[in-house]
Amino acid sequence: MIEILGAAARWFQLTANLIILGSCVFLALAGINKRVYAALWVEKLERLFPRLAIGILIGLIVTIATTIAQATGSISKLLEIEAVSHFITGTRTGTIWAAQFASAAVLWIAVMLIRRSLIRSPGRYILTAMIATFPLIADALVSHAAAEGMTMANVLPYALHIILAGIWLGGLPALLLLKYEYVKQEKSKRADVFDSHILKRFSTLALPVMLLIMATGILVSDRIFDGNYATLVATPYGWLLLAKLALLGVILIIASSVRAYWLPRFTNSKSSEETRSSATGMRKWVRIEFLWAVVLVLIATILANNTTPAKHALIEEWPYSFRFSIVATWNTDNVPALVWSGLILVTAAFGILQYGRSVAWNLKRLIIIPFVVFVLGLAVALPPLTIEAYPETYRKPPVPFDVISIAYGAQKYAEHCVECHGHQGKGDGIKSRTLSTVPPDMLTEPHTVEHTPGDFYHWITYGMKDTDMPGYKDKLTEEDRWDLVNYVFALSRGYQARILSPEIIPNRANVQPPVFSYSAHDGSSGALQDFRDDKPVLLVIFSWPYSQARIAQLKAVYTTLAAQNVKILMVPAHELEPDVFAEITRDMPYPVVTDTAREIAVSYALSRRTMSHPDLLGRGSIPDHMEYLIDRSGYLRARWIPSAGETGWENIDLLIKQIEQLNHEKLSVAPAQDIL
Repeated sequence: MIEILGAAARWFQLTANLIILGSCVFLALAGINKRVYAALWVEKLERLFPRLAIGILIGLIVTIATTIAQATGSISKLLEIEAVSHFITGTRTGTIWAAQFASAAVLWIAVMLIRRSLIRSPGRYILTAMIATFPLIADALVSHAAAEGMTMANVLPYALHIILAGIWLGGLPALLLLKYEYVKQEKSKRADVFDSHILKRFSTLALPVMLLIMATGILVSDRIFDGNYATLVATPYGWLLLAKLALLGVILIIASSVRAYWLPRFTNSKSSEETRSSATGMRKWVRIEFLWAVVLVLIATILANNTTPAKHALIEEWPYSFRFSIVATWNTDNVPALVWSGLILVTAAFGILQYGRSVAWNLKRLIIIPFVVFVLGLAVALPPLTIEAYPETYRKPPVPFDVISIAYGAQKYAEHCVECHGHQGKGDGIKSRTLSTVPPDMLTEPHTVEHTPGDFYHWITYGMKDTDMPGYKDKLTEEDRWDLVNYVFALSRGYQARILSPEIIPNRANVQPPVFSYSAHDGSSGALQDFRDDKPVLLVIFSWPYSQARIAQLKAVYTTLAAQNVKILMVPAHELEPDVFAEITRDMPYPVVTDTAREIAVSYALSRRTMSHPDLLGRGSIPDHMEYLIDRSGYLRARWIPSAGETGWENIDLLIKQIEQLNHEKLSVAPAQDIL
């Protein structure tokens, strides 16, 4: 009940704010100070402003009350002044609400000045419209977009989206009141001409505003989905967004009809009766448009405040037997030709619509012909992009993509998979030639990239139909199966790392490495993720005595490296004898990982391949020494393997140069994920 009350309050407050903003823009466009006849619709609109402004304040009060009640779990906390004060001043949500309430109070003062002023000037309306944007900007600061990071790139598109929506939606009540005069009373011909100019100005503004609303909406949605577009058709957030888009389509059709049919009729009317008739028709359709727009704002409010955003929404069970995948289908015969042909038909549908409007087709013909061509285009373009899907296809792995999971997965792979799929996942196992189907190459081919972790989990659990691949549901636990999935993806990502070298490619996130937690010989502990947004990590995987000279070199330049913003972790590739371990750690200034060293070495060895040493045959050879640079976003950016013949970080100046580049660059990418 509290959630419903909170959503209703936010919806009312937002709608009232949008109406004030858009109506003031409409009045500024109208140039009210130039009116030479009594403008009853302006009087009615200005009389509405104070009520809407009070409504905004009341809506904000109810919103903060419901938010506090939900956060504390008790309505009685609202009676405790100290608890309310602490929430408002001690939380980001409360602080932003206070700023929003203050700006709404300033807006109320502004509209009261308009109401009592004897001078109506466009400048006064422009100033009030500007003030009306501040509560909306504050609203953007608590949106899903801002939750991803309080940055200009995240907040600005959403703020522009909501402000532009106000310019369009808020102008509709003003337009309704203007047309009401024509329905209820006679207007002078001079007034007709002036009002026609007002409507043309608003119509001219509305088209680019609507296009910008769609553009900013696409940008905001893309950030919120972050590639997880399957949630569009399988989660409450996606279903609500689709309903919003469908409603927007209806509104656009109505707006187009008003612009193309009713506005010219009103502008070109020859008699008062014709003027009144066209005004009645326009008012009817604008009223429908406004009502649908208010419903659209309600859906948008629920989306922004009462649903889990698509990026974080979980699809426990995919409800369809298929999905669309450009990556998995594009290189198949005829797929590009069919997709492009379908897109041409879809584009042609819009061209036919414009042509039909220009030659005045009747409404039935104008709708049916473009619609048939549009559907035909989709029927041509979409089927080639479909592949089989399973209930688990979009399930998020409950097991993190970490070195422990990958190491366990490697063990299970050796026990159950290596005879068919081969030691390196190339499908060249000892039994592969006796099978009725050829196992896929999961290392060098894009097979792994083309499918989701959930696809692999389904195949490991139930087997692959029409192949010799059996299911392991009765042989492996659920966690074991997810460990296998992590290992398969670690194989593929490791092969992608062959492009790495001792020198980073500036501003390019390459590979997401597995994460890990560690404890070290000096008593320190932590996780790889601890260094994100702070400093790069140099991971040194060594063996003894092969790495003895390198370890001595790193010890000697400790002071130089300590001056850099970098965390250095030493990881033994094999278990060390106690006396060797004591020798290595004596006067060692860097933490030597102890508890997860084997798992780290096994997992990062999958990224050992270089362009000159592909290492694709047999079991593969693990280098005795490997060093990796991981940037502040959690991506693997550079690698040095002395045994591969690479000239690299034995030159400490070159290593420092790479660290400095990582410290100074600002990657415009999301941080690396801890799960697949």
